[in-house]
Amino acid sequence: MCLWEIHIPVISNNGSFRFLKALSRPVAVTGLMLSGLVLASCSAPTSGGADKVSAALSAPVVSEYQGTPARVRRISSEKYANTVKHIFGNDIEVGSPFAPLRRTDGLLSAGAASAGVTLGELQQIQRTASAIASQVIDKGNIELGTPARRDFLIPCSPAIETAADDACAEKFIRPTARLLYRRTLPDEDISYFVEEAHKAAESLDDFYLGLASVLEGMLMDPKVILIADTTELDPDDSSQYRLDAYALASRLSFFLWNAGPDHALLDAAEAGELFSREGRARVIDWMLASPRVEEGMRAFFDDMLDFEKFGNLAKDAEIYPMVTGVTLRDAREQTLRTIMDLLFEREADYRDLFTTRETFMSPALATVYQIPTTPGWVPYEFPEDSPRIGLLTQISFLTLNAHPARSSPTYRGKALREVLLCQPVPRPPPNVDFSVIENPKLNYATQRDRVNAHLENPVCAGCHKITDPMGLALENFDGAGRFRAMENGTRIDTSGSLDGVVFDTVEGLAQALHDHPALPSCLVNRMYSYGTGGPLSKKDNPAIKALTAGFEQSGYNVPDLVRMIVMNDAFYEIVTDSDSSQSAAMHAPTAQSVAAN
Repeated sequence: MCLWEIHIPVISNNGSFRFLKALSRPVAVTGLMLSGLVLASCSAPTSGGADKVSAALSAPVVSEYQGTPARVRRISSEKYANTVKHIFGNDIEVGSPFAPLRRTDGLLSAGAASAGVTLGELQQIQRTASAIASQVIDKGNIELGTPARRDFLIPCSPAIETAADDACAEKFIRPTARLLYRRTLPDEDISYFVEEAHKAAESLDDFYLGLASVLEGMLMDPKVILIADTTELDPDDSSQYRLDAYALASRLSFFLWNAGPDHALLDAAEAGELFSREGRARVIDWMLASPRVEEGMRAFFDDMLDFEKFGNLAKDAEIYPMVTGVTLRDAREQTLRTIMDLLFEREADYRDLFTTRETFMSPALATVYQIPTTPGWVPYEFPEDSPRIGLLTQISFLTLNAHPARSSPTYRGKALREVLLCQPVPRPPPNVDFSVIENPKLNYATQRDRVNAHLENPVCAGCHKITDPMGLALENFDGAGRFRAMENGTRIDTSGSLDGVVFDTVEGLAQALHDHPALPSCLVNRMYSYGTGGPLSKKDNPAIKALTAGFEQSGYNVPDLVRMIVMNDAFYEIVTDSDSSQSAAMHAPTAQSVAAN
């Protein structure tokens, strides 16, 4: 049995958010009783050093901000799991209670603002919630040597294990509910949960089962699985709405930590610190100093780089026997380690990510890179005369953007445009004839010969002109990311161009990308969208332009960019007119306009 209160998310005309209660109290339901739910569009703070506070306070201010629309978005499986694990411990098995999100404007997280919960998902959520609750009250096994989780997750023991104990139940429910609901619940709600735990304990003759039934209901409550932008009037401007303190704390936490807020952040929200520039600077500095920020920033770059595709990526085992599941897992990890080290540990120029030769190496990757293996993960730097330079020549990018049995200049060029420059490439028309390039009798010597066949077809040429010249510069790397100088006995030509910059080698491509003006502006676009929880609109243009200028002034320092985003009022102000629903306008030039020029 689980407890469920149906709340229908409603955004009013003035932009404020509320839950419309369809039922006055939670009711016991089974999986088939609900037809589904449709959505609308701990480290404690320290006083902090003056230098860190001034760093946040010196973030440029967006003077002509517009803010974002109030949104209700479905929590992702990863954010849900992280929240549960931060509350109950990393050994809690959560699984994947939700279906994958749809990628929107380059981000999975942006798709959460238009996601829904089907009947099948609802049943899976209930099973997940039940499994988590059972683990929390687990009494362990002495024979197997497994400890009783209940002994350290529940802060008290009942007077009688076979009966209700309201005082003990409240000691567990009150702080747990605060973290799950991401706000302090009123006493009447806590009393209701305690009453339900009492009834269930009496019915089941077990205090812990009674507690588990209430926890299960909380874990699948719409107010937990939906991240709602609850709003209030800005006290300094009666015509302007803003996120309330709890919603702002959630926005900060899901952005920076990829999980719900902890007690310290909720305390800061309740104290009003998040709406004071000095208070928010202090909070942001200790959030960025927390070890949890690594998890948050890794999640952002994993989303931005389309790395969820690794879950279904496979290579032809006969052609690439060295590429195993471990290889692909490590390829993803290598890039994320490189990003965290270069951008957050050393706070280097973001653009250097595409020209650096420094990375990390594992035994599985060393086999593909064709270098000596060393146990475990170790720092590694490719020599200056190596063709390995920057993210584009790492196995993650090369394998993810290739066919199962061969490389793909088109896939690689398309990924460079769309993922790194925010320039959408048009989809091929439905009537394209691929027989010219797929015919095995034609025996193309190289991939350059194969893709050049596209240029002979006017229907294909337009798109391939904006993808292939960059992708061909990566043809020294096969579909597994291994280096090769020859293909079918023919020396590979790696010459190409990127928006007017001509080069002969992959080093030239790396430098051209490093210097491309759309590279940093694309990161700003993606990070602001990710942080605010939805796709951008024309209303976001002033904020994006100001943030991009500030990013440049900072020397393209990513932690400074994070500070700029969260310190500006645009991060929490709410727009209320119909223009907020317009589709995003990219500040980087589109691939089509680049090609035309």
